[in-house]
Amino acid sequence: MANRHLARSVVLQVLFERDSLGGAMTQDSVFSRLTDYAKEFGARDSDMPFMKDLVKTVISKQKEIDGVIVGAAPEWPLEKIAAVDRNILRIGLAELLYADKTQVPGRVAINEAIELAKSFGGASSSRFVNGVLGAVYVELGEPDKNDGHAGRKESRASKMPTEHLAGAVVYARSKGEIYLAFVHDIFGHWTISKGRVEENEDVKGGAIREIKEEMNLDIKIVRELGVNEYVANDQKIDGGKKRKRVTYFLAESPFTEIRLGSSGGLDDAQWFPMSDVGNLNFYDDTLKIIIPAINILAQKEKK
Repeated sequence: MANRHLARSVVLQVLFERDSLGGAMTQDSVFSRLTDYAKEFGARDSDMPFMKDLVKTVISKQKEIDGVIVGAAPEWPLEKIAAVDRNILRIGLAELLYADKTQVPGRVAINEAIELAKSFGGASSSRFVNGVLGAVYVELGEPDKNDGHAGRKESRASKMPTEHLAGAVVYARSKGEIYLAFVHDIFGHWTISKGRVEENEDVKGGAIREIKEEMNLDIKIVRELGVNEYVANDQKIDGGKKRKRVTYFLAESPFTEIRLGSSGGLDDAQWFPMSDVGNLNFYDDTLKIIIPAINILAQKEKK
């Protein structure tokens, strides 16, 4: 068994034991049991820092991680998920959401969790774990989808059906200050409001409608900011994959109350002073759209 996979197996034993006690273990007790299981499984001493960091991440972020599990598998109440599967998902999501991606790419986190499920779970555990983590990975925009295979993937993507989406970085002025409106997803990130463009719409019309439905804001398109493309899973179509093309705009709105719509995967929407936006937690690909928008608005203010 590879060293890091063995280390994750040790972490799983500790988390399973802690779960069986209702979470009633101190950090010292957790680390003590980690040492015991490491010796029992034959893990290397050099992997202990990795194991401790992973355990601490799962425990410190458990509320957020469990919220993601509930959002990604709403038909499965958390307490009804098998304890082994539940803790494998916690490990996988801790690495998928919080690990250094240069050390643990998203696909590695998912594959490792699947292997844990095959080793310690039931007959359907690996499929369940794969389904939940795969759904989260798609929602994250498949962050390492092009690593090492960009040319081949781009060629395949060009042959896939394309779904067009549109969104907008929405701003408003109030009392001499610029505010930006963002939505918050169940994975703990603020992001740009966006949605699917209907067949009878152009991308501008789609953006206007989506912002109204998702944040109850009436916007005026100012200019296009850019396009983001990625491949997503869709088992309803032949081949199981499609290309998503998202066109983003800069749009102005009156500074009115935001009311979050019924879009799945979102739990909040707010206005933020432009000066506070740098403190928010965004996805990297979202920042590539937001930063130019802020620069445009800053230049407007100088004129």
